Order: sequence, then structure tokens, then C-alpha cells
Amino acid sequence: MVAYLNIHTAYDLLNSSLKIEDAVRLAVSENVDALAITDTNVLYGFPKFYDACIANNIKPIFGMTIYVTNGLNTVETVVLAKNNDGLKDLYQLSSEIKMNSMENVSFELLQQFSSNLIIIFKNVADEHRDIVQVFDSHEDTYLDHQSVLVQGIKHVWIQNVCYQTRQDADTISALAAIRDNAKLDLIHDQEDFGAHFLTEKEIKQLDIKEAGIDKLEAELKDKIDSKVVELEKVAAMSAREAKEELFKQVEQQISLEMSAYIKEQEEEAKSKAADMSRDIIANAINRYAQEEVTERTVTVVDLPSEEMKGRIIGREGRNIKAIEQATGADLIIDDTPEAITISCFDPVRREVARLSLETLIRDGRIQPGRIEEVVDKTRKELDEVIRKTGENAIFELGISRIDKEIVKQIGKLKYRTSYGQNALQHSLEVAHLAGIMAAELGLNQQLAKRAGLLHDIGKAMDHEMEGSHVELGAKFAKKHGEHSTVINAIASHHGDVPATSVISILVAAADTLSAARPGSRSETIENYIQRLEKLEEMAKSFDGVDRVYAIQAGREIRIVVKPDKVDDLASHKIARDIKTKIEEELTYPGHIKVTVIREIRASEIAK
Repeated sequence: MVAYLNIHTAYDLLNSSLKIEDAVRLAVSENVDALAITDTNVLYGFPKFYDACIANNIKPIFGMTIYVTNGLNTVETVVLAKNNDGLKDLYQLSSEIKMNSMENVSFELLQQFSSNLIIIFKNVADEHRDIVQVFDSHEDTYLDHQSVLVQGIKHVWIQNVCYQTRQDADTISALAAIRDNAKLDLIHDQEDFGAHFLTEKEIKQLDIKEAGIDKLEAELKDKIDSKVVELEKVAAMSAREAKEELFKQVEQQISLEMSAYIKEQEEEAKSKAADMSRDIIANAINRYAQEEVTERTVTVVDLPSEEMKGRIIGREGRNIKAIEQATGADLIIDDTPEAITISCFDPVRREVARLSLETLIRDGRIQPGRIEEVVDKTRKELDEVIRKTGENAIFELGISRIDKEIVKQIGKLKYRTSYGQNALQHSLEVAHLAGIMAAELGLNQQLAKRAGLLHDIGKAMDHEMEGSHVELGAKFAKKHGEHSTVINAIASHHGDVPATSVISILVAAADTLSAARPGSRSETIENYIQRLEKLEEMAKSFDGVDRVYAIQAGREIRIVVKPDKVDDLASHKIARDIKTKIEEELTYPGHIKVTVIREIRASEIAK
């Protein structure tokens, strides 16, 4: 049976000059049993081709030429329909190509429609190996006769036909010049036999060449076999034994070389990883350098005069009671001239009180009925501000759709501070830093930003509910359907649970960077000293402790124990116990490293 499986017709614009009726006529004259039409990316000639083949008792095969890519390399591929379902798959594949204006087809798209197709890869070289191996499990995958570098896949002789005879090669050259917008003399004439219908004489010549090659292969095999017999006699061992001995020696040598290579690569990888991590962090900080990293919530209201202070208090304290009842905040009126301090554990209620008080001062009408009206209006306005603040934060980061309840809590972070650092500004900074580092590592930047923004979401509600902001934030995010990576980033950014993704680690790193930057957090010198003193006293309370030093601005504590009372095992226990006590009793930013030192010094004086 003779079949041409790669016929291009005039419907394949600028790639072929062959008319369908001429192709069928030549097939009849050369006693061809089957023809396959394989125009590039199109199926326009199918109806006419089918009618012409049936009328001349030739089996029609429907196919298409496409260029399959993995993003780096591209290989010419012929796909043929095995049955009616395969024909439908061809039409769907062609539609996808045309609708999306594809020049090349991804191997993933080809896989979708491959079940009823025969796939023939052409001119496969070593760089195409990754593409071809994707279809190893596909039973009807072939390579053409010119593909020699990939083994284990069946080969098929496939003739590319795009003109009738050798004399038509000039026409193809002209079409190629038009297609490629090049000068005619720069287009190589297709002088090889592979682009036209082979005559009976040319087919016989191919058969003669193939027979000659087979004869040469047989003669060469006989010579090799005779040489092997001679070598076996000289070496006093069989070819199999020699092969096993050689493999054994090579295996030992390779094992030694691989061990040395692996060790060298591990050391190099560690060095490169350290350098790369420093570069990534430095780049992230450099690209995100905002002028102001702190924004404190105002809790002190300035008064225009001392007379206004009396009006706010009102007769028998009536007005100040009404304000405190309506807002849920305490107003502290001390000897400070022209100022009132607002105290409340809820930052939103404190803000409502501040705004309401400022409105009343500007209005001048301060009485219980007016106070309730202003407070109610202010509360509604602040709810709207909180919502817009949350939306603006999401818009700034370019984060996709997020639950409205989460948006509300993000807005509330604006009125929450931690060690003087505004919680919303901190969350935005963490999101930016995590996003930049994720981009450098080729990770999902949007997911990293999302996790960074929500890592402290629990701080918007930890004053209302029992539990740490980490626990509350993780539960809240899970309740509102957040991604598992985001939930883990919230739960693990203080080390409470193990990080399950690289993004969680990046968020923890960004959180530390934001908190540790100069100017990001503040506390009074008195509070700072008190915290360090309490830290040292806490460590001194353990038996066997000799001296305690709080260093690194309170981020590390070193405990020197008495060697005669505390052994090595007890030192580890003391370090663990002190860590636990610090976590339970002390409030502090970031982490505190506990180091226990036990040393014995022996000295003598030579006289």
C-alpha cells in the first residue's frame, strides 16, 4: 500500500501551489492508495478533497500541520484523524488556533484533543526531546524518517508534498519570498525530492538505496562479530564478562566523582542562597522605602480655650457624662491647659469620641440631645471611612476580590497601633515587601501581597474577643474562605505553627523587617527601661543563675549560670523555662533570644 500522509494544497496559502484535483490525478497515475490532506492550521479543503478522493477510489485521510511548542522550542507536527471523533477534534483544534490567532500550539492544547488523533513529529532533534516525551504514553505517536535522535518511538516514512513536479519548485520559491517578505534570490530553492510527488522511478531508486544500506549493515555486523570473537580469545573472558567488569569500574569511578561533585554543589548552593537572600531583601527594602512608617492615632483633643473645657463638662457634669455614655470612651480632664485626653481600649470608639468632640467644639452647641445626634452621625460616617480605607488598601496592592467583612476589618486597622506603629501602614508595608520578594523568587506575587496584608488582621478584633491576634486572625480568615496559604501565613508569622509554604516564610520575614526598621516603632524611655529591668529580674528568679544581661535592645538575654549548681542538661531546661515565662508574663515586640552560658575556668599562678 502506498500512501502520502503530508499533502499541502493551495488552501494552505503561500505554502503550496498544489490543487486538490491535481493531487488526486497524480495519485491515480502513480497507483497511490490513500492521500492525507494536511494544510497548515486550516481545514478549508476537506469537502472538495473528500469528494475528489471518493470519485477516484482513493482513501481520504483528514489531517492538519501544526507547530507544537513548549515555550522554548517548536517542532513541526502532522496530526491525522483516526475516526469521526478525530475529525471533530481537528475542527475544534483548528477553531482554537484561529479564534486565538495562534502561530504555535502548546503541547497542553494538543493533549486535550489527542485521544482520537495520530501524531507524527517531523525533523525531531535533541532540543525537541521534552516535547516528544510528553506523548510517550500516546499509542499513536510517531517520528518521521528524518528524526534520529529520539529512541523508543516508532518511525514512519512521511513525504511532504506541496507541488507536482521538480519544475514547480520555482513557484514555491516565489510564494516563500512573498510569505517571508524576502528577496527571491535569498530563498533557497526546494531542490530535494521531498516536496513533490515521487515518480515510480524515484520510488524504485529509494528502494535500491534502502536495500544497499541494509546490505552494508549486515556486512558490518559480521565484521564486528568476528572481531568480538578474536578479542574474547585474547582477553580470556567473554564479552559479557568484560562488559560487567567495565561497568563495575565505571560505576565506582562515577560514584566517587558524584560524591565530590554533590559536596561541591551543596557548598556552592549554600553560599549562593545566602547571597541571593541578602540581595532579595535589600532589593525589596530599596524598592519600597516610604518616608513615614508610623501613624499614631490621636487621643488628645486640643481646646480653643479653658472656657470650652467647662462647657464640655457641663452643669454638674451632665455633658461629659452624655459624651461618655454615647461613645463608650472616657474623657480625662486634668490640669493640662486647653486639652482633653480620650481613653478607651477600643480604637474605633476612641476615634468616634475624638471626631464627635471636635465637631461639638466647632459647632458650639453642647447639650445632651445634640451630643447623641453628633455621635450617631459620626459613627455612621466613620463606618463609611473604614470601608473606603479597606477598599483603598486593597486597590493600592492590586488584590483581587475579597470578602466585605475582611475589607471592614482591614479599614479598622487604621485606628490600631502596636508600639506606636500604625497597624494598617505596617500591614501595607509587609504586603509590599512580601510581594517584591515573591516576584524575585518567581512565586505568586498576588497571593504573597494578600497574605502580607492580612497577616495582622486579628489586631482589628483582639480587643473585643479572647485570644491572640494570630489565633483570631487565622480563624477569621478561614471563616471567610481565604486561601490556605494566607491562613498559614497568618498563623505562622510569629512561629506559633510551622510554615507550610515559602510565601508564609516571606510574610514572616517582611513582618520582622517592617517592625525592625528604624523609626517604625517607638516606646517611651521609661517603658523601655522598665521592660528590660523586668526581663532581667525574671531570669534572675531561677535557681543557679549568677548574672543576667539584656542586650540588643531587649531582643536577646544572656544568662550566666553557676557551673557547680547547674549541669549541661539543666542549662537547656533553664533556657526553656525562661523562654516560657517570658512568653507568658512579658509583652514585647518581635522575638527575644534566650542564651544560657555555663563555663568552668581553672587557673593557677606559677611562682
